[in-house]
Amino acid sequence: MQKRTAAIALTLLIAAGCTAPTTQKAADAESPYPIPNEVVAIAGPNQDLTTARLDPSDDCYWYYHAGPVETTLVPLRAANGNQICNARPS
Repeated sequence: MQKRTAAIALTLLIAAGCTAPTTQKAADAESPYPIPNEVVAIAGPNQDLTTARLDPSDDCYWYYHAGPVETTLVPLRAANGNQICNARPS
């Protein structure tokens, strides 16, 4: 019985190794964030970038902060504390 169980386990392990190879380039090209990579690079720590979005009314980036009581839309800030906004043409 042990030989049969070992043979089945070995067969499953070999079959699991027969998956199609994935390309790392495709995974690197897709960003999990809905905002540009430049914004991700300057965003400060401890902000949920997966919920970040551009608000067209003020042309600034905002994200949802899930607090202990409520979830609030707050401005996305750079590491130096400044709010991240797109430059407006003059």
